[in-house]
Amino acid sequence: MSDAAARADQRFGQVRDDVAGRIALAQEFYATASEPVRRYGRAELSFLRWTAARGVLASETADPPGSPWWRAVNEGLLRDKVEAGILSTAKGTGVASARSVEYWLEFVRAPSPAHWYRAHNASIVSGYLRHAELARAELQVERFMMNVALLRVLFTHAMLVKPRLALGRLAGLGPQLVDPRHRTVKLFLDLGRSFPSGYPLIVPTEEAILDEHALARMLDYGMIAPRLPALYEFSAHALEEPRLENLLDAGVPAYAWPREDRSIWYIGNTGAHLGAIARASGVRLNWERSPATRAGKRRSRS
Repeated sequence: MSDAAARADQRFGQVRDDVAGRIALAQEFYATASEPVRRYGRAELSFLRWTAARGVLASETADPPGSPWWRAVNEGLLRDKVEAGILSTAKGTGVASARSVEYWLEFVRAPSPAHWYRAHNASIVSGYLRHAELARAELQVERFMMNVALLRVLFTHAMLVKPRLALGRLAGLGPQLVDPRHRTVKLFLDLGRSFPSGYPLIVPTEEAILDEHALARMLDYGMIAPRLPALYEFSAHALEEPRLENLLDAGVPAYAWPREDRSIWYIGNTGAHLGAIARASGVRLNWERSPATRAGKRRSRS
């Protein structure tokens, strides 16, 4: 292990069971960097505060305890940034311990929206893949949220660097809307607009889906769902992580998700307006109409 990697482990160890300390560590990465880098923390810190407010980052001995999965994925992201920060100064020696750390180092040295998304998403995807067993131990509704969080960050990356893939005819809108330095990126990454707070969630998955904010469902089902195979293929290539494509099953999100529960993903795919949104951007809804979809449609009308 390099000096920088060891120091990053030690630094994170000081805040592992301290939620406020995790937030402070995330803020420190941006606050102590060059002025261009400081402007990039808005979206990440907003999402971090939301997860903290839910309680998922609380220590495992807290009452109630946090989520082992959310804690582990957050740890990977924070630790990658700390190591990159050390390597970017004369204080750190050695080489990056992971490709995601290399991406963060490239971002620090040449800040840009594209470099930020590549580094951030590489750390997140690495965490998803590394901690799949922890994810399988979570409730179904929590695993649904994990998949939505993943497809959202992949989609926003594509909106920036491959806007035609993400938005089709509306491609010109993409880069400015999801620039991590701008407030508008929260419209795409803020799951607080989509799902209830609290952990663990005590609502059935179907209820959480049907109660999702109308604009969020338009994004997830009208814009993102028809593009998922191309989106995951793009992201696997951009992040140099071919295993990412395995997190789809026949075009449906499949992270920690058994095939027999696939029909749940069709529940929110209701309403003629979703098809109209998809067509406006140059695609068609491609998720089948399952019995669960029809049941969801009847419920949404009641």
